[in-house]
Amino acid sequence: MQQLRKFKNLLVTGGAGFIGSAFIRTLLKQDFSGTCVNLDALTYAGNLQNLTEIQDDSRYIFEKGDIRNQALLEHLCQEHAIDTIIHFAAESHVDRSIHGPRNFVETNVIGTFNLLETVRLNPHIHFHHVSTDEVYGSLGNEGTFIETSPYRPNSPYSASKAASDHFVRAYAKTYNLSTCLSNCSNNYGPYQFPEKLIPLVILNSLQGKQIPVYGKGINVRDWLFVDDHAEALVQLIHYGKKGETYNIGGETELTNIDLIHQILSHIARMIGKDENELKNLIHYVKDRPGHDLRYAIDCNKIKNELKWSPRHSFSEGLRKTITWYLNNTEWLHALTGENYQEWLSVNY
Repeated sequence: MQQLRKFKNLLVTGGAGFIGSAFIRTLLKQDFSGTCVNLDALTYAGNLQNLTEIQDDSRYIFEKGDIRNQALLEHLCQEHAIDTIIHFAAESHVDRSIHGPRNFVETNVIGTFNLLETVRLNPHIHFHHVSTDEVYGSLGNEGTFIETSPYRPNSPYSASKAASDHFVRAYAKTYNLSTCLSNCSNNYGPYQFPEKLIPLVILNSLQGKQIPVYGKGINVRDWLFVDDHAEALVQLIHYGKKGETYNIGGETELTNIDLIHQILSHIARMIGKDENELKNLIHYVKDRPGHDLRYAIDCNKIKNELKWSPRHSFSEGLRKTITWYLNNTEWLHALTGENYQEWLSVNY
């Protein structure tokens, strides 16, 4: 394994979001004696309730702000003597990128550029960039994405993430910066904003509302439990090789319709509902533009080099996720209010 990278003060961008907050909760459960600074703009998907369990931890500091403000980034790095940045902050929903791509360019590309400029001015800082498998485009029925797969993004979202990945690599090469990059498959788990597929299916089924399915539901995704992803990232900021890319996957490929059937089967058993009644809520809708057919991750590199592998089976992770949503209706109401139903009415 790579030599341990020691760090003291960590800046987490987008730490109030779904994956960023999981990372912070995971990090602070470990023997970490430094400071974790969470910079988040608290847009619609950011929620400080995601961090309630660690909000009083003396190692944790929250700063509200936007990565598009480079002066703020430089100030925070100086004020908190930051030596490591892990970058989650991003616009991440494909449908939103189709309806309004400008925000994706401004946050995902310009925001990442601002962070890299900050690191260029403070080259002692190690920079870890969290990206997505969607930058690789669409696979057919066979094959997997590896770290050297060509980039073929097919949506404004994936194009913006691809551009940010390229900037990370270019800055590392041109300015000899210490960087590492990871591309993950679809995450799921507690605290996920309900525009994403798994919480959308869970919540609509509980409310007796239609469950929208694009096209014929045959698109395939690899599913990664968010805590497993967070554990991989903690490993990477400690041991990831400078200048390297690592794919992180859950090793669970499912078509969207098979995924939905599994969710509904779990819910039916857990709350005593008729499974067929829940399946009657499925409503096929027009496919979205540029919808990639299949993603599949080969994560042998991180498994071999860092001895990481996903701890949760999909069935176990799904049960944990459904149970969490059943038990956290207050979190959902505080996060979405009427906006959730308004979002559904606009998009479906």
